[in-house]
Amino acid sequence: MKNLSHLFDNNRSWASDMERKRPGFFTGLANQQRPKYMWIGCSDSRVPANEITGLDPGEVFVHRNIANVVVHSDLNALSTIQFAVERINVEHVMVVGHYGCSGVQAALEGARIGLADNWLRHIQDVRDRHRDVLDVLPEHGRAQALCELNVIEQVVNVAQSTVLQDAWARKQNVTLHGWVYGVTDGLLHDLHITVTGEDDLDALYREAVSGVRLMPRLPK
Repeated sequence: MKNLSHLFDNNRSWASDMERKRPGFFTGLANQQRPKYMWIGCSDSRVPANEITGLDPGEVFVHRNIANVVVHSDLNALSTIQFAVERINVEHVMVVGHYGCSGVQAALEGARIGLADNWLRHIQDVRDRHRDVLDVLPEHGRAQALCELNVIEQVVNVAQSTVLQDAWARKQNVTLHGWVYGVTDGLLHDLHITVTGEDDLDALYREAVSGVRLMPRLPK
């Protein structure tokens, strides 16, 4: 098991099955990368972007980190977004959180982990900013709501980045979306913050936060 030979076996089986079902698939894949979509998601192993959306390899450009955070000092995230928007010309950027996110739960609790605490501080800032929403919810609903609020805040961060500001200034067709994924049912949920430019951002933000406030919270 130390050499992970079973993963190589799985890979060969997958590649063989794919080539049998779709002859020439890998040849075509190697010749171009023209995805229309970029997925900014959590590193959680239960949230595979391609499978969730029913897309093939090569159809979605992916950036993942703990709790799908995008901050203006993160050159890794911003460089990936810039490459997707300016080089690949994606048309849609989806920020996708998920219910049951361990990073969000840790931030909600104020748990101490170590170095990761500095990263989770960004989500704690979201928690503190929206205390009025979270404090009136039953305990089981707070983590769900913080997952949603975190996505909304990260959509705003992407929208305010120089990459998207420049893209919209040159009239490039690129739209931001905020979604959340349900690990327990496999379904994506639209948080109704779909941004096509900076002019309507404030109104969309307020409406999306209001939607979180009004969403029913069912016990687990």
